[in-house]
Amino acid sequence: GLQSHLQALLSLYKLFCPELVTITLPGKMKNYFKNSEGPWKAAINTLRRRSQGNSPLSQPLLLGTAQPQSRKRKWNSQLILPMVSTSKNSLEMGREKPHVDLYSTEESFPVELLQTFPQLLQNIHCLEFPSRMGSVLTSPLLLHYMNCIKDESIYLRLNYWMGQTLLEECSWCVADSSIYEEEFKDFLETVCRAQCFLQEGFSSCEDFLYRCLPLWDGVCCQSQILRLVNWIPLSSFSEMKSFLYNPLAQLFFTSSLYFKCSLLESLKELLQNWLSWHVVHLDSESES
Repeated sequence: GLQSHLQALLSLYKLFCPELVTITLPGKMKNYFKNSEGPWKAAINTLRRRSQGNSPLSQPLLLGTAQPQSRKRKWNSQLILPMVSTSKNSLEMGREKPHVDLYSTEESFPVELLQTFPQLLQNIHCLEFPSRMGSVLTSPLLLHYMNCIKDESIYLRLNYWMGQTLLEECSWCVADSSIYEEEFKDFLETVCRAQCFLQEGFSSCEDFLYRCLPLWDGVCCQSQILRLVNWIPLSSFSEMKSFLYNPLAQLFFTSSLYFKCSLLESLKELLQNWLSWHVVHLDSESES
């Protein structure tokens, strides 16, 4: 006999292709599949409000039956990068002993006290990354340290936090988010500066671009998005064609001359970054 999951699947087929399902299905069933049109409706809603204005009377028509996604802001109402901080014990230890012995391995230097490049050099063996990895993006000294140690766990922590933040705060994927567009642009600007400083892209940014480029209108945060494209790591052609080039090609053929030039400049920068990476990689292999 029919099971509930089979009935739900058949009802989905009947919704889009009614001629393929001839049996009678119950009218009321549990919803087993999430609405995949939510991000598209949110993107269309944002574009319509930009062109028509944010009228209270037009909102129900534009949103249709989909409900706006909750922003789920627990601690504050703005997208604010966390401050550099360590545990309380480490901070008190650092205040008592602001300079740590070069040959000591038992104590750590609190990152709150890290102010100059000489301090970084003197205490590079006993630094600990902050508990909230997002704060690294605003600290050139910690980015220097991150670039030196090449600890995979540090990159995993930062990419996990950044990936969640990018997807949750993306202004064209979240309904009713026009008031947060400027702060999202500032956040992207910070991420772009960090990638340029490290001379490599974050994997979370690559995943974000592949998910959100099909929904992007080519206008919102244009400069920041194209600068993120500059640092996408090299991968298979089929993958990049599907997730990167196809969405950008659609925008290229329907956008202004300025956007076309900006996109070509971004792809040129992407090619230069790939070539630079290969030169460095080949040099390191020849030295080893």
